[in-house]
Amino acid sequence: MRIVSIQGSGPAGLSAAINLAREGFQISVYEKNKDVGQRFNGDFQGLENWTVNEDVHQSFKKMNIDQGYDYVPFKSFTLSNGDRFWNFQLDKPAFYLVKRGPQEGSLDYGLKEQALDMGVDINFGETIPGESTDIIATGPIVREKFAVARGAVFETDMDDMAMALVNDHLAYKGYSYLLVNGGCGTISTVLFHDFHLLKYCFQNTLKIFRELTDFTWANIHHSGGMGSFSNQNTFERNGRLYVGEAAGIQDLLWGFGIRDAITSGYLAAKALIHNEGYSEMAEQQFRKKLKSSIVNRFLWEISGNYSWIVDRIYGQNDPLAYVGSFHRFNWMQRLLYPLARLAMKRRYGNLRL
Repeated sequence: MRIVSIQGSGPAGLSAAINLAREGFQISVYEKNKDVGQRFNGDFQGLENWTVNEDVHQSFKKMNIDQGYDYVPFKSFTLSNGDRFWNFQLDKPAFYLVKRGPQEGSLDYGLKEQALDMGVDINFGETIPGESTDIIATGPIVREKFAVARGAVFETDMDDMAMALVNDHLAYKGYSYLLVNGGCGTISTVLFHDFHLLKYCFQNTLKIFRELTDFTWANIHHSGGMGSFSNQNTFERNGRLYVGEAAGIQDLLWGFGIRDAITSGYLAAKALIHNEGYSEMAEQQFRKKLKSSIVNRFLWEISGNYSWIVDRIYGQNDPLAYVGSFHRFNWMQRLLYPLARLAMKRRYGNLRL
């Protein structure tokens, strides 16, 4: 029986652990924190459902990930730039709302329970030397951060809703959002530059949502986070496989990375099970998406008040398919890529683009 050690118990690490355990590997996961999801506080996040034609949960099923967590499909949501409002009503879910954190019902808790049921040994509060690790799944790399978030998780009597705001006074080059489901809510602002404005932008976000909705909150807990990205990815080094954001796998446009994190863990497991080259598999799976996201971020940042981009999306017969087409490195993106890469290297000097 082969023994595999994994550093990190996020979605990427546990995805790898689950798939390896299914094939009889003896798995030890080492997590420096006292439980899974310690970076989160019951925050709502979205499992995006647009970068791939297949529904995300169908993809997870093929990757042997059980739906042992609470999720809510959202086919309708509102997007605004402060001047205009776009009310999207879609035929299929744009995203599935999930909770993050160590509590029961969260995505992190569900993955942990599935891993434990498969016989995975999870060692909380422990780390091991890098040279003793087979899979590195330690999450975002601080020196390569491209986005930071500040928000709050709370109880509310508001109706279920999803609203996002794209306005640089609320979230510089990013977006703010309010997500409510079942008496719980998450409000957040996500900045992609000028991080010193984070507090100011969150205060503005809170003010605007109070004006636009019947906003109420109680039992408030603060939340936050960051995302990291690379286009010169370390998928493998000295025999160790890197997955999720530890490998630089993220979406530079909006930062929806859970789906790709779980996919990368699955591919790392597949490589070890079948003695295949993980780097080649990861390149084939992610390179076009990573390049696409550089072009998408470039177009987003030069779009001014974002209305022309949102108008284009809103005017499509199938908005999700249209957005999905911009994650496949289409002919326009290939044409724009050299210019976009140069511009984003200047903008995000800390990133390996």
